[in-house]
Amino acid sequence: MAARPTWQGHLKLSLVTCPVALFTATSSAGDVRFHLVNPETNNRIRMVPTDPDTGPVERSELVRGYEVSKDEYVLFDEADFDRVKLESTRVISIDKFVDESEIDRLYWEDPFYVVPEKGAGVEAFAVIRDAMKKQGKVALGCLVLRGKERQLALEVRGKGLIAWTLRAHDEVRDAADYFDDIPTVKADADMVEIAARIISQKQSDFEPADFKDRYDDALREMIAAKTKGGKGTVGVAEPDDTNVIDLMAALKSSLKGSANPTLKKAPAKKPAAKKKSAA
Repeated sequence: MAARPTWQGHLKLSLVTCPVALFTATSSAGDVRFHLVNPETNNRIRMVPTDPDTGPVERSELVRGYEVSKDEYVLFDEADFDRVKLESTRVISIDKFVDESEIDRLYWEDPFYVVPEKGAGVEAFAVIRDAMKKQGKVALGCLVLRGKERQLALEVRGKGLIAWTLRAHDEVRDAADYFDDIPTVKADADMVEIAARIISQKQSDFEPADFKDRYDDALREMIAAKTKGGKGTVGVAEPDDTNVIDLMAALKSSLKGSANPTLKKAPAKKPAAKKKSAA
């Protein structure tokens, strides 16, 4: 396995334990990334840690500090963090089992592949995995990951397990704070029926390979154009809002599959006058 594990420790169910490793299940390697560059020299800017009183300092000499009041810090070095001993730093202890439907999707966060380490622990891993599959349950446990204790939801996936970090309760905002102000509108039954038929026409299977990041693609096109000496401009028209009066017409045209239905649009804002430029 080429990838390096994000975490290594033990998976524990009651008295049964086995050594496991966690691997990040997603990758951002394909993202378009930029650096800060000085346009005068084309040099990449380096971020140098600087003390406002003494000037530049070596990063290796720095420690972490917790601000207890304005400009007053309690300092911590690596030895201090090593003294914080929690079982979840080295063990994923399964505390209970729940139905997947009981976990609100707002709480699901990052996925990790859980793989047994080679050796005698593979059989114990298989026992835990197959028992979870037989019961059809999701396991809940805790893990210290990247300096923070996180709750995990573990589910069976093929020969392994997927561990999802779950957001804490105070990290999820209450939907009522945002949805309560939405006006109560009684939708027209005929319009709802037409919209439902449009949904049926567009029903399909989920194919993740079909999704393409068009923004990243446009950036790559611009990069290629700039590399060849062009400007690489990319533009897109912003859609107009559909006038409420013409909502039924828009729905009917959509149902017919018209690519460019002739509809009245909401009056667009008058664009600001532009300076004439050379052709």
